[in-house]
Amino acid sequence: MSRRKALVTGSAGFIGFHLSKLLLAEGFTVHGFDGMTDYYDVSLKQRRHQMLLQDAHFSATEGMLEDAELFDRVADDFEPDVIVHLAAQAGVRYSLENPRAYIDSNVVGTFNVMEAARRHAVDHLLMASTSSVYGANDDMPFCETEKADTQLTIYAATKKANESMAHSYAHLWNLPTTMFRFFTVYGPWGRPDMALFKFTKGIIEGTPIDIYNNGDMYRDFTYVEDLVRGIRLLIDAAPERPDSPEDIEEGDSLSPAAPYRVVNVGNSDKVRLLDFVEAIEDALGKKAVRNYMEMQKGDVPATWADASLLHRLTGYRPATDFRDGVNSFVDWYLDYFNLK
Repeated sequence: MSRRKALVTGSAGFIGFHLSKLLLAEGFTVHGFDGMTDYYDVSLKQRRHQMLLQDAHFSATEGMLEDAELFDRVADDFEPDVIVHLAAQAGVRYSLENPRAYIDSNVVGTFNVMEAARRHAVDHLLMASTSSVYGANDDMPFCETEKADTQLTIYAATKKANESMAHSYAHLWNLPTTMFRFFTVYGPWGRPDMALFKFTKGIIEGTPIDIYNNGDMYRDFTYVEDLVRGIRLLIDAAPERPDSPEDIEEGDSLSPAAPYRVVNVGNSDKVRLLDFVEAIEDALGKKAVRNYMEMQKGDVPATWADASLLHRLTGYRPATDFRDGVNSFVDWYLDYFNLK
């Protein structure tokens, strides 16, 4: 049997690296596409790609998604069966400083990915969204079927725009499309701009760590290997356009007008931020110097996923305890920076 071919954007990123590694292990041929932007340490991205390139079934192109001609050429040469679009300008807080980067990457770049998926009539287009699209919603746990029209940052707004764009393409071109909404993802090879990385670094160095809303924050922390397992299983759960709205089961976000669905991928549990900090302290055997701060603009006090639809579609539930996940990250961090 020929190997299925997956084109993964953002393959040198935190999630894209882990997903590519899993797909290779499961017999896919993977082509990665990554801009290697300097939003954070490029050497970390390069190390991830170097590891993937040890597998003969992985190849990669460095380029920006806004370059439609380049991305089209890559898609034409590779002829993917599946596209998993993870590349994006990430970061809620950075979107306050440089909002234009989010329009260029997340809107224009995503349009180019959708065009390639349409031209190649891929079996399934899967694209990353975010829990941030729930914005000011306060009815938790967040469910895919509830309205999400109150985004609080340009980052979240671009991701909601991606969902709307994808729905229109699914409808117009009968393109099976799944949008997955990530919650707070963490784990080995994580991003330096995210809390776990910054907290670990600060505790080791004895510098203060910033804790927003005076610690009264809750997050649905999702271990990265759980997340990519969920994505892998969703690849095989391509949505089909229903014959009528009555065919859609209660709680299913399947569109009545397109082969399109939104799926939460989260741990289905909210963890207090201070408990997360204590888990890092326990893993390092050292206390943090805590700098309590007010809520930052655009942030929300809590996120919490209802991931029952993911389980219904795949039979899978992310279940890694945050303490175990933190220990795995700290082990990786100490090894990566030669601190053991």
